[in-house]
Amino acid sequence: MSLDEVLVACAEAAITFGRGTQAVVAVHGANLEIGSGDRLAVVGPSGSGKSSLLHLLAGLEQPTSGTVRRAASLGPYDIGLVFQGDSLIPALNVVENAALPLILAGRPEQEARQAALAALALVDAADLADRLPEEISGGQAQRAAAARVLAQGPRLILADEPTGRLDHASGTRVLDALLAAADRTGAALVVTTHDPAVAARLTVQRSMRDGRLLEPEETS
Repeated sequence: MSLDEVLVACAEAAITFGRGTQAVVAVHGANLEIGSGDRLAVVGPSGSGKSSLLHLLAGLEQPTSGTVRRAASLGPYDIGLVFQGDSLIPALNVVENAALPLILAGRPEQEARQAALAALALVDAADLADRLPEEISGGQAQRAAAARVLAQGPRLILADEPTGRLDHASGTRVLDALLAAADRTGAALVVTTHDPAVAARLTVQRSMRDGRLLEPEETS
C-alpha cells in the first residue's frame, strides 16, 4: 500500500488506562494500516480491546506508546464512528441526531435533514425520524447511530459491534447499508464484531485477544 493510500496507520500503538498496580493495558503494540477501500473485521470477545482500538483509529484516545498517524487529507468529518453504546443526544429527535454532523460541518439545515432522512431509510428507520431517543429501543437507537454516520459520508467508517444489539434481519440491513455506502464512496470500513458471520462479509479479518491484534486472515 502506497503512503498516499493510507488513511490511518498504527505503529506499535498501545493504550493503558490507570497507573501503577491499577494499570490496565487495553491495546498492546498494535500494527495496522487502513487504506481507502479496505474492508476489515476485527473479531474478538467482549473485553478484548476492540473498542479501544477503534477509539485509537478515530482519535478519541491517544496512544500511551507507539504512534497513530492519520492522512493529512482527512478532515474532522471524514471519520465516522458508530458507537457500541448509546450515543444519541437526548434532546434531539432521531433525524436531528442524524443530521447534526452535517450541520456542524456547515451544510444548510434542510439539506442536512434530507441527507439524514435518506440515511435513515437505508437502515429501515425512517419511521423513527421524529422520535426522541427515550422513545425508541436500544436496537432502534443503534440503527439511528449508523444512519448518522452514513449521512455524513465519511472516508473512513468505524463501526463498533454495529449488529450486536439487533435481530438478524435488522443487523443484516445495517451491515448491508454500511457496505453499500463504503462501496459507493470508496470509503474504508472497519467493523468490530464477535459474530463470525458478520466478519465473513468483510475482506480481511483480524482477531484481538487480551488486547493483542493478531495477524490477518484473507477470505476467499
